[in-house]
Amino acid sequence: MLRLIVVALIFGLSAVAIAQTRSRASDNSSPAGYWPLSKSQPIIDKTQTIKLSPDISHLSEGERKAVEKLLEVGKIFQALYEQQRHPQARSSYEELVRLDKRSGSKAETQNLLTLYRLNQGPIATTLENKREPFLPVEGVQPGKNMYPWGVKKEEIEDFLKAHPEERDSILDLRTSVRLSSPQNLRQDLAVLAKYPLLSVLHPGLEQRLRAESFISARQARMRSWQPKRFYAVPYSVANADELMKAYGLLNEAAAAVQRDDEEFARFLRNRARDLLSDDYESGDAAWVTGRFKNLNAQIGSYETYDDELYGVKTFFSFNLLATRREETIALRQAMKGLQALEDSLPYDQHKKVREDIPVGVYDVVADFGQSRGGNTATILPNESYLARRYGRTILLRSNIMRDPNIFESTSGTLEAALGPEQAKALTNEGNFYRTLWHEVGHYLGVDRTKDNRDLDEALQDTASAMEEMKADLVSLFVAEALRKQGYYTDAQLRSVYASGILRVLQNNKPRRDQPYQTMQLMQWNFFMENGLLKFDPATKTLRINYDKYHDVAGKMLRKVLAVQYEGDKAAADRLVDEYTKWDENLHGAIAKNIRDRQRYRFRVFKYAALGE
Repeated sequence: MLRLIVVALIFGLSAVAIAQTRSRASDNSSPAGYWPLSKSQPIIDKTQTIKLSPDISHLSEGERKAVEKLLEVGKIFQALYEQQRHPQARSSYEELVRLDKRSGSKAETQNLLTLYRLNQGPIATTLENKREPFLPVEGVQPGKNMYPWGVKKEEIEDFLKAHPEERDSILDLRTSVRLSSPQNLRQDLAVLAKYPLLSVLHPGLEQRLRAESFISARQARMRSWQPKRFYAVPYSVANADELMKAYGLLNEAAAAVQRDDEEFARFLRNRARDLLSDDYESGDAAWVTGRFKNLNAQIGSYETYDDELYGVKTFFSFNLLATRREETIALRQAMKGLQALEDSLPYDQHKKVREDIPVGVYDVVADFGQSRGGNTATILPNESYLARRYGRTILLRSNIMRDPNIFESTSGTLEAALGPEQAKALTNEGNFYRTLWHEVGHYLGVDRTKDNRDLDEALQDTASAMEEMKADLVSLFVAEALRKQGYYTDAQLRSVYASGILRVLQNNKPRRDQPYQTMQLMQWNFFMENGLLKFDPATKTLRINYDKYHDVAGKMLRKVLAVQYEGDKAAADRLVDEYTKWDENLHGAIAKNIRDRQRYRFRVFKYAALGE
């Protein structure tokens, strides 16, 4: 009898082991390197889908045809952006699509496709705010795919010290940096042979590449060690096939909309040429000074947030926007007195600013590239010389800013940090106005260093954090003056201030390579240090001291403006180090409150215009 029991027990344990093995195999049925369901599902469960379906039925036939062409350009830019961030992005995505079809679109591969859409590439942000590949690709590199993959900053700096004449080209906003090799140079020269127009638009480029090719070939023949050499090519050469196609589509869109909106058509034609010349002045001038009717679009490479090596390379983005005309007209009439606000900022080197910023309220038709993912507002162009010549344009994305599902989530975050009583001050309107004046804040204050350098060049990988923090603090500092002018009511002012606190809260300790989250934590700590915020250990919540708001925001703004004006990279690094401390008993407690309250941590946006 005992022998039978032992045999039965052995068979039972074997069955359990086989079942567990099958379960593990099922959970990881994909080839090596693909995340199993157990790893992807927790992120999917915390991902909210937002669908944008603005009414564009009022568009003319020509405008609707232009929309079709512009959406095709957006798809090109989406692929370019993904490839800018990781050299294996597109190939890994295409292989994932094939794997999904072979497997019958199981949950495992469907989750990975959602993660790719969410992260715009094969690197996921985990619930712990770590970055990990979820497909079989190499891990993250600071320079992304805009520099030789895996290159160290010291290697480029050594080259630039030996060849200072190459600095402007290597660190240009719109060049891709290559390792000098016969193969790379042959490929780039072949592009110029295929598209002779690019040689015309970039005089001297072909000669420089041929000279570099001679040097590279000579080094390749030498057996002794040689230092690495680098060179740069314009985006139009690095992405020639894609941008040539975009050029044609933009001109087709311009032709379609010419009769209905001549100024928008002119902008599209100018921007098409810009994509081949890599000089955006003509398109930006037409964009900022144009008075468009029913459509607007952000087209090009502008923002540098993804460049963690130098913080200078721009990444492709595309927004197609439908104008909310009545709101736009009303808002432009209200935007007066900017010079007085500029003169009130806490620094001495005030500048003359244009009073008539072309601000517009829009519904997003579709977003692509770097601007995809819930971007609420933009002020462009960034180059200070273009802003001085033509001004900047502000694009407010109403159907994102006012989405009730998004507001419900953000208001819950504030309540988790402050408690229900103080969180009541927050309204969607407060978020709208703080965002608007954040964008205006980019236009005000320091835009060049005291020795006339671009801020990106001077502050490098800290430039984005400093600039975003300046804009945040300007929006809060000028709020008191706007209340005195009657622009805000008392309730609106308090809502703007509450939105400013919502802005700084974190649900995880930020990584240093996250400029937005870094500068938000800096504000949080500065506000704590100066009594604007106070932590109650008993309730594990924060409390706002509204009486200190204006002075504390001004005090921090003074520090940021001083760092920008001096152009001192070391001082910027020290400021970041000083105010990015993380205390688990304080920040960690608030972050846990927020995580426990949050139904969603991530958002995927889908667009009716794309048939999604």
